[in-house]
Amino acid sequence: MRHRSAWMLSSLVLVLALAGGFAGWRWWHHRSPYEPEVLKATATLRLVDQATADAAFDGQQLVVPSDGAQVFLGQVRWTPPPQAKPGAMLIIAVLDKRTRTLPGFISTTSNRPDRVGSGSDGVLNAVEQRYPWLQGIGDREVNGGFYSSGDVVIVASVDATPVTYSFVLHPAHPETPPGFAIASAPAAVDDLMVALISVGPDRQIYWAERLLN
Repeated sequence: MRHRSAWMLSSLVLVLALAGGFAGWRWWHHRSPYEPEVLKATATLRLVDQATADAAFDGQQLVVPSDGAQVFLGQVRWTPPPQAKPGAMLIIAVLDKRTRTLPGFISTTSNRPDRVGSGSDGVLNAVEQRYPWLQGIGDREVNGGFYSSGDVVIVASVDATPVTYSFVLHPAHPETPPGFAIASAPAAVDDLMVALISVGPDRQIYWAERLLN
């Protein structure tokens, strides 16, 4: 009986040690190698004309605005962190706070244009769940499926700074189903939020920071 009790005690200690080890690994795995304050990130966003936006992209013609459309131009700048995990990325999201929608398309460039792009990413669903103030950046359920109608800026290297971005907001079409809606004109700069999100190499969410509005 004494041997059995000792065996059970040893097994319990082993289970607790494994559980503690897993919890420690999980904490370390989801812990960012740097806090957002280290980046000292700042964001700008302003309404401009087509020529100004094109000039910011070396004269490349961006999306041509239609009647009633608005052209926005902005930049996010940060100090590259002293240490970062290979494969980690940053996401820049512009969210219309009135409708919780994203721009339909974003043009972007940086000092390393091959390391930035625009599109959507499934990790935004988890970001939205963790940070309620970012509601609207994830997929929407439409007819039993999930759909993303808006764009964010995806930065594949933390040294690809500054990032310049531009987008056009068109007047909303009344017939557009809510699940397919995107940010629309007219909008003021104060209606739009700019957030910076840090994601690890294994798709773990490190943090999200509100940079503007």
